[in-house]
Amino acid sequence: MKIAIACDFLNQFGGAERVLKAFLELFPEADLFALFGKKEILKKISFKNKIFFSSLNKVPLVKERHRWFIPLMPFFVKTLNLKIKNYPLVISSCSSYIKGLKTSGIHICYCHTPTRYLWEKRYLKEHPSAKHFHFFLNPLIFSLRKIDFAFSKNPDFWIANSYFTAQKIKKFYHQKALVIYPPYEEKKFFYQEGILKENFYLMVGRLLFYKKFDLAIKAFNKLKLPLLIVGQGPFEKSLKKIAHQNIKFLGWLSEEKLRKLYQKAQALIFPQIEDFGLVPLEAMACGTPVIAFNFGGQKESIKENISGIFFKKQSEEDLIEAIKKFQKIKFDY
Repeated sequence: MKIAIACDFLNQFGGAERVLKAFLELFPEADLFALFGKKEILKKISFKNKIFFSSLNKVPLVKERHRWFIPLMPFFVKTLNLKIKNYPLVISSCSSYIKGLKTSGIHICYCHTPTRYLWEKRYLKEHPSAKHFHFFLNPLIFSLRKIDFAFSKNPDFWIANSYFTAQKIKKFYHQKALVIYPPYEEKKFFYQEGILKENFYLMVGRLLFYKKFDLAIKAFNKLKLPLLIVGQGPFEKSLKKIAHQNIKFLGWLSEEKLRKLYQKAQALIFPQIEDFGLVPLEAMACGTPVIAFNFGGQKESIKENISGIFFKKQSEEDLIEAIKKFQKIKFDY
């Protein structure tokens, strides 16, 4: 049976791309569809079969500045329908518009989140650029929301990456979703006897505003404790400007180097709201507890006082209090 696996885009590597990699391992003969992508990401997901990009892939800057092209994406999703319509099975890995694909067969949508910037008021309210484009954004979002909701009618079955996400799918798309948690790579992230904890805390992820790296940096500036940050993203320069000398930015690291940091860190700092959150899973697999905000998908993987602790408010004060509390607890790594 011909199988098509589809994703929104392939210009970065994170949790969604790790899930996509797992799909491709399950269905090695599948063809891959995406709006656009980079060759280096295809190498990371170890894909060598047929890949179909939309013509958006030829547009200059789209791979580096994809958010500029958001209003055009629904149109380019539709252009893929001609190529995908005869596949008996389509599996989409979706956090944006790729769920809008139409096939004559069955379409299963694995949803990482409903399109966040269209439906979550908190996301738009906190976005650094939103206040500058308020009057322009509101009618655009209203229009794109109607398209996104219409696209949500195309999949035959929905799978959510957490119960937190399943609730959002029900609320925004009026669809019921089965929950299947994403996998972590147990051969790459694991606990190792004999490795001693060192005097530093760790943050890992893309340097995006909603990941709340700024909150953690300000807290660690006050605590004067060592914090290592693994990752890159559009807010790297602004984050470096506010960080004191006790905070180091390491960029992206190999999985082996990241595993060693996970294993040696006192704790992973996780102050954001995630739909599931693979990073805490990797840290806990390496024997490292998590200090996390008490909301979102991370609540489904972290056990209080066993594999981590939670703090109630996304504030420097609450995070500082949680770190001080953490220092008094003995964890079984």
